[in-house]
Amino acid sequence: MSLTSTTTTAVDIDSADRLAAITDFAYRMRHHVIDMGEVQGQGYVGQALGAADIFAAVYAGHLNHRADDPEWAERDRFLLSTGHYAIGLYAALAAAGILETEELLTYAADDSRLPMSGMASYTPGMEISGGSLGHGLTVAVGMALGLRHQGSGSRIFNFLSDGELDEGSTWEAAMGAHHHQLGNLIAMVDMNALQADGPTAGVLNIEPVEQKWVAAGWYVRRVDGNDPAALLEAFDDVTSRATPRGAPSIVICDTKVGYGATILEEREKAHFMRIEDHEWQICRDQLTERFTPNSMKA
Repeated sequence: MSLTSTTTTAVDIDSADRLAAITDFAYRMRHHVIDMGEVQGQGYVGQALGAADIFAAVYAGHLNHRADDPEWAERDRFLLSTGHYAIGLYAALAAAGILETEELLTYAADDSRLPMSGMASYTPGMEISGGSLGHGLTVAVGMALGLRHQGSGSRIFNFLSDGELDEGSTWEAAMGAHHHQLGNLIAMVDMNALQADGPTAGVLNIEPVEQKWVAAGWYVRRVDGNDPAALLEAFDDVTSRATPRGAPSIVICDTKVGYGATILEEREKAHFMRIEDHEWQICRDQLTERFTPNSMKA
């Protein structure tokens, strides 16, 4: 039996409410990101906008957690390996009710619990201190193995970037997850095709990605990471396979940096953006126009 599948199907009628919840979650996330970014006038805004649908599919669709108890022992763990995506995770934590929306405006300020790069010691709901790329999946493997030894049914969701697939430690961890048959480990990769030094394909071409993860022993799905319906179906699939012992799973998500704010989608240098004062409201207007249902625009 092949471990790969790239087919996505339409969300059925019973999933309509879940799809609406994910779409609404991502909409609120994107506006939170713009609000936080405006405080500093710059940041990793493009990545957060592009990955918002992925965060939403996990937090609004699959992650077992308690908003009022981020340390709940039976929670699923969401590990942000890419610490510079913290602005996106803060937006998700606020949309999930773990953080107060008002606190987002302290983003990256002195003494804030919301530093520019994710720190587990500062922020409720931030499971690890990401940053040096390539470490997150290794931590996820150890955590998934530890939870299994404890008899826990909790799952590990590990968020990776395509740039992290340049790192040898990522592939060591991938092989380790297969060796230990960590079926409670679900990874996702934000394939936005951009790194600090330029396009991913030019820095170090990582394709064919699916075949590499299959060769490492993982169950693989690849979807449009800006299509909530495709994401919902893919995560439904991989979570249905999640057991304490079995093949680990990964959802490879092709996304667009700055997705939803056209003015940002068109930027060439979009890894770390400096956004002019007058452009923040343009971003909000474009996000509202892009994602608000027609029935609500009148």
